[in-house]
Amino acid sequence: MSIKQKKDRLETVEVRELVRVVSFLKNTQEAKKFLRDLMTENELLEFANRWRVARMLAEGVSYVAIEKATGMSSTTVARIHKWLLKGTGGYRMMLKRFKP
Repeated sequence: MSIKQKKDRLETVEVRELVRVVSFLKNTQEAKKFLRDLMTENELLEFANRWRVARMLAEGVSYVAIEKATGMSSTTVARIHKWLLKGTGGYRMMLKRFKP
């Protein structure tokens, strides 16, 4: 599947509505409540781990160390790295804004 085909798959009323709803969240408590209702515990943990991988990659941590620390596969780490470097810029934008 080409990048254009993948992008077209995301151009639906449902995806646009979900993105819009997320933009209505006012604070971390609201975000936590909404995300927990939207996702299963495993899905939420998976996304949290992906965010952790993105942060570690941005800090220059090696794939091997990331795999060991997170339990993520090398394929998933590579995919996150690809999106960090050549994605839509969402990871980079949030990494700039995020202050732990």
